[in-house]
Amino acid sequence: MSMPTSLCVYCGSSSGKHPEYVEQARAFGEEMARRGITLIYGGGKVGLMGAVADALLAAGGKVVGVIPRQLVEREVAHPGLTEMHVVETMHQRKTRMYELSDAFVALPGGFGTMDEMFEMLTWAQLGLHRYPCAFLDVRGYYAQLHAMMDHMVQEGFVRTEHRESIWFGDSMTQLFDWMAHYQVGHTPKWIDSSSVKA
Repeated sequence: MSMPTSLCVYCGSSSGKHPEYVEQARAFGEEMARRGITLIYGGGKVGLMGAVADALLAAGGKVVGVIPRQLVEREVAHPGLTEMHVVETMHQRKTRMYELSDAFVALPGGFGTMDEMFEMLTWAQLGLHRYPCAFLDVRGYYAQLHAMMDHMVQEGFVRTEHRESIWFGDSMTQLFDWMAHYQVGHTPKWIDSSSVKA
């Protein structure tokens, strides 16, 4: 696989308790812009979501948001994006973000971030897509999740090849290098690979 052109970023609608979270979100947005990668995200103007989008836009990059109408009406939609897709439900939002993306990265976030990222991990495990999925760690935020995934393998609930297809780390340079050289080497858990989104 070559470098993704449209990267879906999942992250918090809050900023977290430490300034490093926002600083890294901004740095990630700037790095995406420098590499000419389009941001696909949840369309919000708040928290880490807003920080990534603002930094990318300020650096001249392209940002595409996907947001449910209910959240637009609550005035949390970002007003200055390159494109905004307004959908009716959260399920439609996740599906549309998936359709627009060719890689998925989670920055620190809460339940929503986990929900969205784990759906993409599950779809990859089932063979529904072959795109890279990664967790960009900040302040060791994902250390316990990383350990939990290893425990899932040890206890026989996740295959080693599925676990090893997921990247964890705190270096943006290493993350982008890994994505650029990503190879699909794992076997779908059940579904015929002919149905995979390549």
